[in-house]
Amino acid sequence: MKLLEDKILQEGIILSGDILKVDNFLNHQVDPNLMMEMGKDFYEHFKDKKVTKVLTLEVSGIAMALTTALEFGAPMVFAKKIESKTLVDDMWEAEVHSFTKNKTYTIRVSKKYLTSDDKVLIIDDFLAKGQALSGIKELCDQAGAEVVGIGIAIEKKFQGGGEAFRKLGIDLYSQATIKEFRNGKVVFE
Repeated sequence: MKLLEDKILQEGIILSGDILKVDNFLNHQVDPNLMMEMGKDFYEHFKDKKVTKVLTLEVSGIAMALTTALEFGAPMVFAKKIESKTLVDDMWEAEVHSFTKNKTYTIRVSKKYLTSDDKVLIIDDFLAKGQALSGIKELCDQAGAEVVGIGIAIEKKFQGGGEAFRKLGIDLYSQATIKEFRNGKVVFE
């Protein structure tokens, strides 16, 4: 998606440890026009998948998952990382290790909101090593929900996370695929 790639080149900052900082438009401050275009782009790619739920992980995937769900006319559900006194229902749970925060979380989705009747499109902001995505997929597996596709805003292909999901036969679509960081610059595939 050229619009996203251009935004990354103009405003993204490469930090040490192969981390791309895009918090000024994607995952702290959000560019709503960009999010709307991303939602439309995900819809165009997955429109034949009969999506019944769009699932993401709290917090960074919510904006793009919401605009995608709006395009599908389907509910958006986010897996919660933060414990809450309101999480009293039966929950699907999985462990997720965050690459950027170097922290392990228990993620949860209510069994009311993710069932075996669902055809799930997973949406997330980044794909690096695939640990967050594995946890989200595990929630779907526990529920017996079918993962019909995975939409990623930015895939860091050099970290290998996407290959495991592609080998499973899952339609994984990344809007911006980074081949490498070279001399302080982003190189797209």
